[in-house]
Parts: sequence; structure tokens; C-alpha cells
Amino acid sequence: MSLTAGSGPLGERPAGRFDKPMPERVLFIEGVPPRIRGVASGETVVDSPNAMLLHETGRLPVYHFPPGEVRTDLLSETGEREQSARGELAWHVLTVGDREVPRAAWTYAAPAADFLEGLFAFRWDALDEWFAEAEQLFGHPKDPYSRIDVCRTTRHVRVLLDGEVLADSRHARVLYEAALPPRWYLPAEDVDTDRLVPSGHLSRCAYKGVAHYWHVRVGGELVEDLVWTYPDPGHDAEPVRDMLCFFSEKVDIELDGVVGERPQTQWSPSDAEGAPALRGLMGRPDA
Repeated sequence: MSLTAGSGPLGERPAGRFDKPMPERVLFIEGVPPRIRGVASGETVVDSPNAMLLHETGRLPVYHFPPGEVRTDLLSETGEREQSARGELAWHVLTVGDREVPRAAWTYAAPAADFLEGLFAFRWDALDEWFAEAEQLFGHPKDPYSRIDVCRTTRHVRVLLDGEVLADSRHARVLYEAALPPRWYLPAEDVDTDRLVPSGHLSRCAYKGVAHYWHVRVGGELVEDLVWTYPDPGHDAEPVRDMLCFFSEKVDIELDGVVGERPQTQWSPSDAEGAPALRGLMGRPDA
């Protein structure tokens, strides 16, 4: 998913090894080739052909902009300061007509790196719409180091929880996404769908589209939001359209008779880093 998040090479749980010790946290900034625009209440707040993308250990990347490409007349510094790994943040309120958006943007009162001096950044959900050229963006900036591959597999895949079989398939597809564990997508006919209860919860991936969730009945209890599917996927998830996937962090995945270890990610039940990771998904900086 990211150069610096999850098991990415500069993330907090890198999947591989470097030949030398790496610093605990790193900041890396680079230019963004597409023109990036952000809109609130129909007003273009940022229109930048020179946007920058900031990568930080443990977080998804965040767009940063030179002040000349931001409607600074719509922003007012509030006096609120916040310490972060990037330095001291100065928060700004966004005012568009009668609408005020608190903590919409930040600058760096005391940046931790000189390349952050003078730049503006926005909470992703402070603006209504984001665009790269004329293509709308969803969820967070697209990471140039992200990759998704979907493979058909001949493996016998079973999904178990507390000894109960939830799915049994020889027609699975496995989705490999950079810095995330493999995700096993199964045809609905190979899943015990009598256990599924519609959740109503939706989430949006910048690459795969909108996921729809189900709860699962197991042993008389309801396990919430354990399964998802993409009924109308983005381009990267088209090969798994309408297939069902279980959180491998919360169930046991058995491949050809061998049960694998449950991966540790921000979706693991006991992972205290989950909330910061999800806030990072929305572009919010935290100390």
C-alpha cells in the first residue's frame, strides 16, 4: 500500500531487511507529476501543478503545496499548535461562504525538515473533492509505490474461526497489494452465506473502490465487519468483483491443509496502532 506504511520497506513492520540499520522514523518528499486540485463547497481551494507528496514512517502519504497554489485568502491561522514527527504544526480554519471547516489545513511553525518550510497541507476530508488532472481521487493520495496484482490459484482454501468452517474453495483468487498481507477472495458459492448479515458499513480504497461489509454469525455470536466485497470495483479490483474476502487478521486461513499465522496489521484486533493508521488514511497528522 505504501513505501512507509504497513510492511513497506520504510514502514513500521518492514517485510524485508536492509544491510544497515535504518532510523526509527523517516520523512521523504517528492514531486507529484499530475496537477492536483481540491474543492470545497464548489470553490477550488488548491490548484497545484507543483504538488509534493510527503511519506512518513507508519503513515500514508500526504499532499503538500506551495502557498502560491493555495487559496490562502480562504484560510486563517487559529493560533492552535500541535507537535508531530514533522515538527510543530500551525492549524488553519477554512472559510468558504458561510461554511467554516476547523483544522482544515496546517503549515509548519517549526518544521522537522527544511523541505517542509512554507508548505501547506490539508486534512483529506476537510475538502469535498480531490482530483489528479481530471480524475477524481478517493480516500487518500495515490502512492506511486503501490502495486496490486490478482492471481488465480489452485490452492485449496478454507476459512475457519473457533473451529467452524466459514468457507471452503478451490476457486479462489489471491490479491497481492504492496505492504499488505495477501487477501484471499472466494466465490460466494464457496462461502457459508447463511452466516452473513449485511453490515451497512462501507469503506473506500483509493485503488480498489468501495467495499461493502458483512457481519458473520459464529458460535452464537456476531463477529462484526469480518467480510467484504467489491460489487462495483475500481480497475485494480475488477478480477475480484463480487467475490468475498475475510480479514485474515481475525480468522484462520488454511491453504492446502496448512493453517497460516494471522498477520499483524492496523486491522488486527489488539493492534493499538490501528487508529493512527486509519487517521493517516484520511491525511490527519498526529503527534
